Amino acid sequence: MAELIVPTTRLRESWLESREEWGKGVHQDGAGLRPGLELDTQEGFAAWVDGLIAAEDRSLPAPEGWVHCTFRWIVEDDRYLGAIALRHELNDFLLRAGGHIGYGVRPSARRRGLASFALGEMLKEARGLGLDRVLITCNVDNEASARTIEGGGGVLEDIRDTEIGKLKRYWTTL
Repeated sequence: MAELIVPTTRLRESWLESREEWGKGVHQDGAGLRPGLELDTQEGFAAWVDGLIAAEDRSLPAPEGWVHCTFRWIVEDDRYLGAIALRHELNDFLLRAGGHIGYGVRPSARRRGLASFALGEMLKEARGLGLDRVLITCNVDNEASARTIEGGGGVLEDIRDTEIGKLKRYWTTL
C-alpha cells in the first residue's frame, strides 16, 4: 500500500532509478528539483533532501523568489514512486502558473491512482495549514492530471497561456 513520507536519503537508489525513467534533466512536478543540483553523489543527494525538509520549516526564511513548501514522496514497499509538493502560500508566479500543489508519478507507476491518493492526503495537509482553498494547475493536454484534480474537488477557473505553457487552473475549496 502506498504512503506519503518525508523525503529520505534511504531511498536514493530508488529515486535515481525513477529519474532514469523520467529522463535525466526532465522536469518532475512536485519533486523540488532546481537547476544546478548535484544528485548523483551521496553528498549532493543528501544536501538536496535536507533542503526539501528545510523548505517546510517556517522558522527559516524561504529562498529568494520561493515560498515555504511541504514535500512528500509517494512510496510503496521502500520504492520511490513519485512526489507531491504543497506550497504554503502563493507568490505572483504561483498564482499565475504553479499553484499550491504540484505532483508527479514515475512513468512505470502511473494509472494506479497514486496521484489521486497523494492529492487527497495533501489536501488534508493544506487544511492543517489553515488554507481555505488551493490552486492546482496542469498542462492543458494532461487529461490524466485534469481528472485527478477534478476528482479531488477542483473546479476549473480558466485556461490561460503562462510562462510555463498553456494551463488549466483549478481551485479546490477545503
